[in-house]
Amino acid sequence: MKLVKVAAATLNQTPLAWENNLANVRAVLERARAEHVGILCLPELCLTGYGCEDMFLSPAVLETALDVLREALPFTRGLVVCLGLPLLHNKAVFNTSCLVADGKVLGFVAKRALAGDGIHYEPRWFKAWPRGQRSRTRALGDELPIGDVHFDVGGIKIGFEICEDAWIAQRPGAELALDAVDVILNPSASHFAFGKRDVRRRLVLEGSRAFGVSYVYANLVGNEAGRAIYDGDAVIATGGRLMAAAPRFSFADHSLITATVDIALTRSRYGWLSSFQPNVSPDAEECVSTEHHYPKVPIDLSEPAEAPWERSSELKEEEFSRALALGLFDYMRKSRSSGFVVSLSGGADSAAVVGCIALMVRFALEQLGPAGLRQRLGYMSDLPIDGDPAAWVGRLCTTLYQPTRNSGEVTRSAARAVAEATGARHHELGVDALVDEYLRLGESALGRKLTWESDDVALQNIQARVRAPSAWLLANVLGALLLSTSNRSEAAVGYATMDGDTAGGLSPIAGIDKNFLRRWLFWLQTSGPEGRGAIAALSTVTSQAPTAELRPPGSHQTDEADLMPYELLDAIERAAIRDKRGPLQVFALMSATFPQYQPPQLLEWVERFFRLWSRNQWKRERYAPSFHVDDANLDPKTWCRFPILSGGFERELAQLRASVLATPGAD
Repeated sequence: MKLVKVAAATLNQTPLAWENNLANVRAVLERARAEHVGILCLPELCLTGYGCEDMFLSPAVLETALDVLREALPFTRGLVVCLGLPLLHNKAVFNTSCLVADGKVLGFVAKRALAGDGIHYEPRWFKAWPRGQRSRTRALGDELPIGDVHFDVGGIKIGFEICEDAWIAQRPGAELALDAVDVILNPSASHFAFGKRDVRRRLVLEGSRAFGVSYVYANLVGNEAGRAIYDGDAVIATGGRLMAAAPRFSFADHSLITATVDIALTRSRYGWLSSFQPNVSPDAEECVSTEHHYPKVPIDLSEPAEAPWERSSELKEEEFSRALALGLFDYMRKSRSSGFVVSLSGGADSAAVVGCIALMVRFALEQLGPAGLRQRLGYMSDLPIDGDPAAWVGRLCTTLYQPTRNSGEVTRSAARAVAEATGARHHELGVDALVDEYLRLGESALGRKLTWESDDVALQNIQARVRAPSAWLLANVLGALLLSTSNRSEAAVGYATMDGDTAGGLSPIAGIDKNFLRRWLFWLQTSGPEGRGAIAALSTVTSQAPTAELRPPGSHQTDEADLMPYELLDAIERAAIRDKRGPLQVFALMSATFPQYQPPQLLEWVERFFRLWSRNQWKRERYAPSFHVDDANLDPKTWCRFPILSGGFERELAQLRASVLATPGAD
């Protein structure tokens, strides 16, 4: 047997927070050494942070990254470890992973497959390293190998697949297998999205089996740069078998998973394969060799543990709860905000946001304890001493219910009930006088009376807009972050008042459709996350039909009457925007999916969607930053680009109308 303990770290880094990032790296290195780790994989670009954006092109940032690498080297004593940083070579910046053995830099492997879709813009900053190419670069006062290289460190061959490299058809691992590599390290910055965990696991497990290696996959954790949330899904596998997995959505700054692997066994098993044709005459420059002595470790027969909620039939609800809780916590502390302010309307969206804040507190107290939570939020004053979640929510969350004469007692009672159940500090501030004054000013300027018959939208919007200044005032005075409560379904059709319900510095649920939010609220009301209990008071919200409550009570206004059924709206949005189908194709798909609706009604709704979508791109451009939790969302800055001015599908909609009305029985 040739036993070595391998490890993967998760780190909660922040772009350009040099001291913080280095402190996290040092802490993990010290822990790895204490646990007799031989080979350690850290996440992608861990020294700078992954989300530096255009600052990756700054000469000052590139120089500082090398300085921080130099400062980290003494702490790698006794370890083989990879450290990620951007590196300037031949006038181009490359996303590299530097392999260090016992304080000595052996070389840099540059990423071959750059992530340039959806939330990722790596080709804007980095160049993809050409397959099979090698060179030497000047760094830390030395000439060092860079490129498509692997390493022989103390008789164990180590290669790299850097994040996206593992997600492509021609993975570097296939070539590394021919070169008889024993361990593949994958330093990643793989953002969370629904369903992504299973894809990652398949890549790691199949990579370890197909390439005959031990595969070590490290990842970031937390809300690193504002929009993406990293779940900390670090994984170790050997020969197709899962050896270790990190707990996801951890509130810790760093964590470590380890596994003892038998290098001799993976070599032997791969050698049995008749299809294996090793590279018997490799390029001498392809492998960088050095002596190294690994710590002796005993055989470890432990099995990987997994949290019970990971096997839940309601995994999406569980993941959403944990992702939003962690995202809010990191956004709050990294922006040094002293909590949150939420306009709590008594409806589903604002209740969901407050529910996420309450879950944030529960998870933070559970994982960090009251003392640990106070330490992490040490820039705040008057934090609670004990572990009462309600006391912490009361310190960190302020809610406002701002009624007009069109507001009802149902929403007033619901807002109060949700605030009381979670512990939020709640205020009721009537705004009728403000609305009336704005109406007086407008009527004076126009020289006429404003009426619901002729000025419906303006009369609705002014009610929403006059609520924003009070919310901003409280947020400013408290040093808190004002949260917008708009959701993805509203964003798709512009069913939101700019500078009204969209006001805020962060829009945490703007990437989530209304249909799922309603389902999640009912789940939170009746069961909630594994072992954390439900918030029964949400029944006052889930029992209502969603309504903006901006028209007079006699109009019986509801969101779905204004728009269309939310289930249908979300299905149209995915077909039209995610799948890029035109109106004719969307109508055909909706007719098959929702046969309960007659063609003329479906026609009206499909037309309404495409027209509202086209004319409201300017609103989506102005939304506050939102959390990315679904790899098909509408955020124009991270996923879905659309022109602010366009033809509005007029030709396509005319063809659709003609086609539907020409069908017998469609009138």
